[in-house]
Amino acid sequence: MGDVLSALLPPAVVAAVFCTFVVKLLRKEMAPRTSDGRLVSEADTSSGRGTASAATASQPEADDFAAEGGAKDAEASGAELPDDGPGRDDR
Repeated sequence: MGDVLSALLPPAVVAAVFCTFVVKLLRKEMAPRTSDGRLVSEADTSSGRGTASAATASQPEADDFAAEGGAKDAEASGAELPDDGPGRDDR
C-alpha cells in the first residue's frame, strides 16, 4: 500500500500545482476590466478612489446634464418627421 501511495504522490502534487495555476490564470483573465483594458482593481488603486466614491462622483455630472436641458427634459422620444415627409396614409 505504501508503494502505491509513494508512486501516486508526485503526479498528485503536479496535478494540484497545475490546477492552482489554471484557476489563478482564469480568475485574472476573467476579472472585470475598464474600457481601456486595465483591471478594475488596478484602476481603483491608481486613481486613489474606490468604487463607492467613483459612483458618487459621476452622479452630479448626470444631474448637471439634465438641468441644462438634456434627455430628461425631452417631451417625445420618437424622431420628428418634416411636414413634407411620408404621412400616416402611406403606412
